[in-house]
Amino acid sequence: MMDSSSPKSKSTMSEPKKKFQPSLIERAAVSSFEFLNRFVPWYKLPGFLGAFNLAFLRISLRTYNLHDGYADPAAQGQYGDALEDERFRNARNSDGKYNSLELPLMGCAGMRFGRNFPRESCPKPSEEELWTPNPRAISEKFMVRKPGGFKPATTLNLLAAAWIQFQTHDWFNHENDEENFNIPLPEGDKWSGKTMQLPKTKPDATLDPSDVQCPGYKNVNTSWWDGSQIYGSSEAVTQSLRTKLPDGKLTLHDNGTGAFIPRDADGNPLTGFHNNWWVGMEMLHTLFALEHNALCDMLRQAYPNMTGDQIFDKARLVNCALMAKIHTVEWTPAILAHPALEIGMNANWWGIVGENLTKLVGRISKTSEIISGIPGSGVDHDGVPYSLTEEFVSVYRMHSLIPDDIAFFDAKQGKHQTTTPIGDLTFKGAQTPLDNGLSFGDLFYTFGINYPGAITNNNYPDFLRDFTDPDGIRRDMGTVDLLRDRERGVPRYCEFRRLLRLSVPTTFEEITGHQNPTLAKELSEAYGGDVNQVDALVGSHSEPVIPGFGFSETAFRVFILMASRRLKSDRFIAGQWNPETYTPEGFRWVQHTTMKDVLVRHFPELGPTLAKSKNAFAPWVQMEESRRYTGKETNAPPAE
Repeated sequence: MMDSSSPKSKSTMSEPKKKFQPSLIERAAVSSFEFLNRFVPWYKLPGFLGAFNLAFLRISLRTYNLHDGYADPAAQGQYGDALEDERFRNARNSDGKYNSLELPLMGCAGMRFGRNFPRESCPKPSEEELWTPNPRAISEKFMVRKPGGFKPATTLNLLAAAWIQFQTHDWFNHENDEENFNIPLPEGDKWSGKTMQLPKTKPDATLDPSDVQCPGYKNVNTSWWDGSQIYGSSEAVTQSLRTKLPDGKLTLHDNGTGAFIPRDADGNPLTGFHNNWWVGMEMLHTLFALEHNALCDMLRQAYPNMTGDQIFDKARLVNCALMAKIHTVEWTPAILAHPALEIGMNANWWGIVGENLTKLVGRISKTSEIISGIPGSGVDHDGVPYSLTEEFVSVYRMHSLIPDDIAFFDAKQGKHQTTTPIGDLTFKGAQTPLDNGLSFGDLFYTFGINYPGAITNNNYPDFLRDFTDPDGIRRDMGTVDLLRDRERGVPRYCEFRRLLRLSVPTTFEEITGHQNPTLAKELSEAYGGDVNQVDALVGSHSEPVIPGFGFSETAFRVFILMASRRLKSDRFIAGQWNPETYTPEGFRWVQHTTMKDVLVRHFPELGPTLAKSKNAFAPWVQMEESRRYTGKETNAPPAE
């Protein structure tokens, strides 16, 4: 599609194509790799060949696994409607409107989730399908973390776990209905009471007969990579978070020891999205609010005549793009530590010409995302209006990443300070370590050297399996995760794989790769001997993991499709990716800043440690004091 960096008449704008059609060369390459993968899977190929394999796998996924949540694309807004405010031609609107100048409601807050599978393959479940087998019984069998049974993910640090929740709070949030589920409990369940209550997901209005069979559900957040967890998903919320001065900054309070997110009268953080708040969110929301304000200072110095709105808009653009870049080229290669993935994700941002040449001379190819990366390659929705999908939400169910407790250390000498259960660090307890004298630098060092949990069976933290939120709703999050997938029509494991054109297991032993007969037997017993009943989440947790991967290949297929789509559909990344939109200084800031740079800019005491660590989301090199306490050597790779 054409770049949206300048006004266009309705007649010159490109509407989304009716259906994505790969070129003849692309189809030939897809077929060739599919044939090769019968004998050698992509992850066993040499790095660059594996990366090309993934690039053409993504083309296949674009062909078959993008489906609109609406029967009528007109729901995305009227084609070519005029902007309501010219300010948002070169700035993000908090509700996501007019990211696309062609489909102005696309990706907005309040628009439906799409699907990665045809809607007829994702029907509303019957009562029997909803409760068979009992989701609480499955949670009790496959989610519970047995005493002393914490399974660490030793290639990651706890900052990586906090990061993905920080990002998902930007991307999606379903709306609750007023009606509740009364989840039946299995015989002998230790849960107090006869049922467990949970608000149902509120379905969208029926706009088409197909909505009866497959209801649509609205995303309360914007679907764009626009920092809505910090800035809010409406202009009214955004305005309430800004200072009263014409400086473009977000409001932060200072208690004499550093900046922190202000609270309302009830103690809730004043930020764009504060659900499921814990110390990890306290850290990252504060960090990127500080980064926004540092950008404002830089812009004010470079452009003294800018208004407060202009400073704010440019700072937000840069901050959002920086988070997208960090996620693409730093977090993803940490959790999917495979040579082909590192090459592929760097190519997503920089292209195969690489980071150094792109920084030096800019884009080599004007339109090729393979040669010069997705940013600036031109917007394309692959024939389907952009949205995040129900299946994308499903594969990001990663509660297993959370440990049972956190051992805190100081950032200057590495001395152990205290060990606190995670449950005591949630909601109003999120500031407890700071109240007890620790600094944000101490918290980030702590998260840098602690391990998260592995994304696998029997690794949910206990506090999430008996969890009461500030509204007083008590639930088992393992049960919730299973029920939400069933409720929203996410196919079960075998069908999920079939629709992704992956091999489909016919026995429980095939799910586990013939590597765990005990687990296969437990699955068979729990699912009544019917392999097709296995929930997508349980099956994904049970399958063998590709070496270096933090989650299953089944989930990964959805990831590689949607990871690039979030960039490719965004006008401010794939389209108006230039110094004119971001300012030369802001554009340089994005291109030359890493997560390590952000951390050291605001917490300089982390500099010596991070100088020895390659990736901010892999275990940091520990200081001697903390190494003696933990009794483990870091496996962080040497710094570049």
